[in-house]
Amino acid sequence: MPAYKLQFDLRSAATFGRGDGVAGLVDEEVEHDADGLPFLRGRTLKGLLAEECANILYALGVQQRADQWRQTAYRLFGCPGSTIADTGMLRVSDARLPDALRTAIKMAVRNGELSADEVLESLTAIRRQPSMNEYGAPERGSLRSLRVVLPGTMFEATLEFAAEPDAQTLALLVACILAWRRAGTGRNRGRGRLQARLIDSDGVDITERYFRVFAGEVGQ
Repeated sequence: MPAYKLQFDLRSAATFGRGDGVAGLVDEEVEHDADGLPFLRGRTLKGLLAEECANILYALGVQQRADQWRQTAYRLFGCPGSTIADTGMLRVSDARLPDALRTAIKMAVRNGELSADEVLESLTAIRRQPSMNEYGAPERGSLRSLRVVLPGTMFEATLEFAAEPDAQTLALLVACILAWRRAGTGRNRGRGRLQARLIDSDGVDITERYFRVFAGEVGQ
């Protein structure tokens, strides 16, 4: 079965949080591997795409055009509250740096030319900001530090399907990819801006092609 790639590059700093910090350094650390390379977990990425899909279906429902896409969405992402056996045809890998760059960095770490800490520090920065209260105002004495992945960093995830996707499936997937514009901690407060695209097994960007299919179907 041919595999597709979802590529995205950060347009603003993002924190793909791992849920904890490093004592004396940061309150919130980014997900990274043993070589210091940051990544976004595939399960999280699929959830973000599914969230955008739900938003699209809601918008189409307002226009009374959701029915033809709802079954496609269920095939792609699974039904809400589905079991492990019914999680949809789409499988999403962790989103990592491009293969060639990652291989070169890993080799440099193995050869002792770079340390994992140096790799992490070259791709990230530490930002400090106050915690916000329920009204969006900073809380006194609440300065927190978090590590962010720098703007311009590119990631890619492999997308695999349990069955060959048809044009409508790819069209809906592309619509979700284009609607997905932020990721990471604070994405609902403006952080983690990104731009994503879908690449086929030949390395061709097919985003625009299948979005035209989606737009044509919706516009009928």
